[in-house]
Amino acid sequence: MELIIKNGIVFDPANGIDGEKMDICVKDGKIVESVSDNAKVIDASNCVVMPGGVDPHSHIAGPKVNTGRIMRPEDSLMEIYKKKGQFKSGTGFSIPSTYKTGYQYSELGYTFCVEAAMPPLKAKHVHEEFVNTPQIEKTAMPLFGNNWFVFNYIIEKDFKALAAYVAWVLKVSRGYAIKIVNPGGTEAWGWGMNVHSLDDPVPGFDITPREIIRGLAKVNEMLGLPHSIHVHPNNLGHPGNWETTLETMDCVKEIKPAPRVGNRETVYHNTHVQFHSYGGTSWKDFEAKGVEIAEYVNKNKHVTIDVGQITLDETTTMTADGPMEFDLYMTTRLKWANCDVEVETGSGVVPFIYSPKGPVYSLQWAIGLEIFLYTKAMDRIMLTTDHPNAGPFTRYPRVIAWLMSKKYRDEWLYNKVHKWAHQRSRIGDSDREYTLYEIAQVTRTNAAKVFGLTEKGHLGVGADADIAIYEIDPEEKDGKKIEKAFRYVKYTIKRGEILVKDGELVNEKYYETWYVDVKVGEELYNEVLNDIRSKWPKLYSVSFENYPVSDKLANSWKVVKIDATDIN
Repeated sequence: MELIIKNGIVFDPANGIDGEKMDICVKDGKIVESVSDNAKVIDASNCVVMPGGVDPHSHIAGPKVNTGRIMRPEDSLMEIYKKKGQFKSGTGFSIPSTYKTGYQYSELGYTFCVEAAMPPLKAKHVHEEFVNTPQIEKTAMPLFGNNWFVFNYIIEKDFKALAAYVAWVLKVSRGYAIKIVNPGGTEAWGWGMNVHSLDDPVPGFDITPREIIRGLAKVNEMLGLPHSIHVHPNNLGHPGNWETTLETMDCVKEIKPAPRVGNRETVYHNTHVQFHSYGGTSWKDFEAKGVEIAEYVNKNKHVTIDVGQITLDETTTMTADGPMEFDLYMTTRLKWANCDVEVETGSGVVPFIYSPKGPVYSLQWAIGLEIFLYTKAMDRIMLTTDHPNAGPFTRYPRVIAWLMSKKYRDEWLYNKVHKWAHQRSRIGDSDREYTLYEIAQVTRTNAAKVFGLTEKGHLGVGADADIAIYEIDPEEKDGKKIEKAFRYVKYTIKRGEILVKDGELVNEKYYETWYVDVKVGEELYNEVLNDIRSKWPKLYSVSFENYPVSDKLANSWKVVKIDATDIN
């Protein structure tokens, strides 16, 4: 199990390596200082070497993803993936089947993925699909922002009890981080309503979105979780929402990060921030506010973001923001699915077409690129498409090409998309072109850091040997060549094993699912557990004993253990 990658041009931002020609040695799945003369040699001359990609926000498994697959046979027919031998065939362009999802991430050079929204009640479905997703390690974020237990503990200002409850949910759902979607709004949607400001009351509860976000942020730091709260703010997709976004970021500014796994320095992550960077009062005067959001991120170190870049494709939107999906349905009158997940959350699924000739869609595309181009805090921004909401993850190479080549970006800006994109945004004013060092930051290094994945996202000694090799000249500016190089990797190596060679699968492997196990004081834990048990029969349609995810429901587990007994 020895391997040496020779003569590669290495980009490893975590270790400050910027295009240095060097060798990478691998033994027993880890990066080491040297190997024996018997090591297998991979000649990476004239190729770029990076750590394996880490996707911080993607919808790849669970009930809403499967609902999308069922309701969209036309999506399956858009892309049929035929494989022979040991590999599985698959279907789906925006919502690929499980095996195809793993294979295609591997073709991109990605080795780790975070499922972005897991209802704890439906966690078994998520983990069942993880079992059949090869090539990548996975984890999932349980939804907390519309949970009745969370509401009640915050109303009572019993943050110790809330911390114990969060620890319990993470353990029994096998989850990794606190996810908040439209806090209070999805609960309101159960009554046909929504919330629109941080201080709107949640129907039926004496609580506001501001209190939900701040309460969960406080608890996140009490527990010392490896990732900050992961927030989809109120008003997604509405003109004028950029002010709500900045107010939401600001409302946790005074909360101090606690020591934790990976030494993360932030307390707030704003996901798919492109959808939250809209100016104007209606679609008629809709305008870009991506620059303003980028400037806030540049100045405030408590925040990280992923972009949620529109790719101008036909896709399938899906989110726990039920009222937003209904709004989307009302604009399209296409198919619509809606679900209320008892006392935890809800969701919706709507097919969508982001036409490059549409003025609104073109400006959405420009807003995402604005955020990329005007963000200077390069350690706090990540590339996503909120797969599949803004477009499929297989378009990451195209996004990379837009970022690296102004000429390619301008071809789209002035020849392919509606004039609103350049009239109402500032991307045409920017000559910036991302370097490969910056591409490595936004596609692997930053995500690994903010999720506390200390052995991922870098090529230092002791790291997991998750490596991507791309056949591309570091000085390449041809957008189509850049896109092709990043779409079909030269090599994907995971734990020292070659999974993809010359863009083709050569190996199928299954890897761990990660979750966090937080230990709180026994007296506090038992007190909260008794409280949950006493209320359970009135709130849930399943028995308390049938709620937890079985230890057996994974190929294998990677458990991040945290001792938070000192919160007592």
